[in-house]
Amino acid sequence: MFERLTAAKDGSLTVLAGGKALHSRYDPAGEAERYLDTLENLEDARFFVLIEPCLGYVIPVLRKNYPTAKIVSLHVSDFFASNPGAGTYEASWSPGAEKNIQDFLEAEIPDTEAAAVRIIEWRPAMTVYGGAYLNLLKETIDFIKRIDANVRTIRGFGRRWFRNCLRNAGIIRRALLRLPASRQSVPWIVTGAGPSLEEAIPLIKKLREQKGGRVLAASSSAPALAAANVKPDMIISTDGGSWALFHLYESVRKWGKASPALAACIWAALPSQYGDVPIFPIGDGSLWQGIILETVLAVLSPETGRGFDQDSGRPAFGVFPQRGTVTASAVDLALSLTSGPVFLAGMDLAHRDIKSHAKPYAFDRLQEETAGRFAPRYSQTFARSERIAASGSNGIYAAWFKRQLADYPERLFSLGNNNPVFDPLGSLDAFSLRDEDFPERASPGTAVYSIEKAGTEAVRRAVQALTNALDHPQTTGILLGELGPLILPDREAPGPAALKAEIQTLGRRYGAIDG
Repeated sequence: MFERLTAAKDGSLTVLAGGKALHSRYDPAGEAERYLDTLENLEDARFFVLIEPCLGYVIPVLRKNYPTAKIVSLHVSDFFASNPGAGTYEASWSPGAEKNIQDFLEAEIPDTEAAAVRIIEWRPAMTVYGGAYLNLLKETIDFIKRIDANVRTIRGFGRRWFRNCLRNAGIIRRALLRLPASRQSVPWIVTGAGPSLEEAIPLIKKLREQKGGRVLAASSSAPALAAANVKPDMIISTDGGSWALFHLYESVRKWGKASPALAACIWAALPSQYGDVPIFPIGDGSLWQGIILETVLAVLSPETGRGFDQDSGRPAFGVFPQRGTVTASAVDLALSLTSGPVFLAGMDLAHRDIKSHAKPYAFDRLQEETAGRFAPRYSQTFARSERIAASGSNGIYAAWFKRQLADYPERLFSLGNNNPVFDPLGSLDAFSLRDEDFPERASPGTAVYSIEKAGTEAVRRAVQALTNALDHPQTTGILLGELGPLILPDREAPGPAALKAEIQTLGRRYGAIDG
């Protein structure tokens, strides 16, 4: 599309694209002000997302009327990024940007602010740019839906996540620390619990036996792997809900103290039996989780006295953003564990009729126990599949993967009948299985630090570290923003004293504080 600047009758600039004017030929600024006067429900906005504002005549009006709001502009054409016109942008995105739209929006708008975001479209641009304009609008709506779901999750589960963190500080007795030597070319296989996992198991065994492939299993997929005599090299769990325990219980039943190593988010629900299993702890990059993880690892590794690898200075724990689905976190982890290929299996992100997961599945036990004349197991399965389908979560995850796959390294391959969004990755048959592709077969370099009876001491130190950080001027504001919505979701802007009191109350529950 060829854009051209031209002068309006009042001497200001307008622009022609495809022979059509994108602003008034007479009074562009007045046109923008009159347009904004027709819009409703802008008063409570703290963020405005502008869909192709062109020369940005709406921006000065928004700044005048809503001086504290942040204005974010999304452009269809790079032309407007280099010709902002009236719009001096605080933050703008165009197709030539390094980040994709979702990453850009995540960086500019906090994931707790969905209710404070307003979309403002500049409709003349839609008539010119058509599908590209509508795609920007769709991406923005998807982003708002996603962070809105995150807000509702935080309100419902935030306190539980925080409680899990303190509880896990007392459970973890053996920390599996990833060191720089772990980046080898051995292939990793990430397994989800979709129905296609059962069909992919022969391929998993083939890749494992012939090329030393290692298996990183979402906790929900471990029972199906165990039934096929495939013991994962590592299981990953990111869910903070109590139901997530059922998946890990299945691993304990199968392997006991010989359970595979566990990669676990510090907020995940972990069984107490996992105190004897090496755990690779994961945080999401937030300050409060970093404080807890560094404190716990300092207790577990008194030789170093801190939760960092001595050689690299990097955190000894994993740091990955929250993705909403464990399979996405597993892909992030697998790519960090190897410089070689990563294969995906059991990632259907969809149902097969009423079959939602590979068999056996941990929740099958619940249906077996509650089945009866008035609630047959078949009916329970049907109802559950209907609820999952109605939630739309599979579609959200599929859309997320479709957007993100282009940004992942070209080391991902698909095993079996995964969701069609993974088709462009290529299959095992398309991948070269020459021996020279895998020069290193050794186990990833790790070190396990262990100290007996570290539990209560680790929790006590974590609580103390958080309360100390709330007194520090450089960290107080950050922690208020992170922990306030989590542990005091019903309070508007709680202060440091209220947060410290709540943290100490929760600390008493886990024996970290007397009284």
